[in-house]
Amino acid sequence: MNSYSLEMEKSYKQYSTNVKNVLDKIDYNDLLTIEQLLIGARDKGNKIFIFGNGGSGGNASHIAGDFVKGANYNQDKKFKFICLNDNYSALSATANDITYDEIFALQLDAFVEPEDLVIGLSGSGNSENVLRAINLANKNGAKTVGFSGYTGGKLKDIAHHSFHVPINDMEITEDLHLMAFHMIKQSIVLKQSGTLNDMGAQYKNRIT
Repeated sequence: MNSYSLEMEKSYKQYSTNVKNVLDKIDYNDLLTIEQLLIGARDKGNKIFIFGNGGSGGNASHIAGDFVKGANYNQDKKFKFICLNDNYSALSATANDITYDEIFALQLDAFVEPEDLVIGLSGSGNSENVLRAINLANKNGAKTVGFSGYTGGKLKDIAHHSFHVPINDMEITEDLHLMAFHMIKQSIVLKQSGTLNDMGAQYKNRIT
């Protein structure tokens, strides 16, 4: 193995080690709390808003899709997930004509109601547009959740509930945010089915 291959392998192993180490620091009670908030919103018919920038925005879109299709499949009660960063026209018009800092808050102001669930994703915890949306949701009586990394930033302090990945690494933070929602979604789907140990079969039965 040449020196380049050795360095590459070292880098990959270090990334994997960092993921394993930070997983041991996660408070899984936070995930249970968020799962209960999601189930509560579903059962009461409340909307669930989610949003973020960049990779966090990609995660938000992915998560909304997971719940709208995966967790709602064959269920009478539905998760009403809405990803605010999927509305390109609203995003770009707000950013161009007003300010990028209002791209989520302006949309949320039109739709959010008391008891809705509002979830903001920000690796740094300091994305101004995420903070403004969470503050607006708080003022309108919604329940708020902040997903962050690094020190947690301001988001960890202003959201009612928090899932914090304690690592100074944006990619690993984003990895674990998505992993957290996958864990929550699988827990919900398995409970809905009454089968607590066969997620693979659940998906296999849905594939046509």
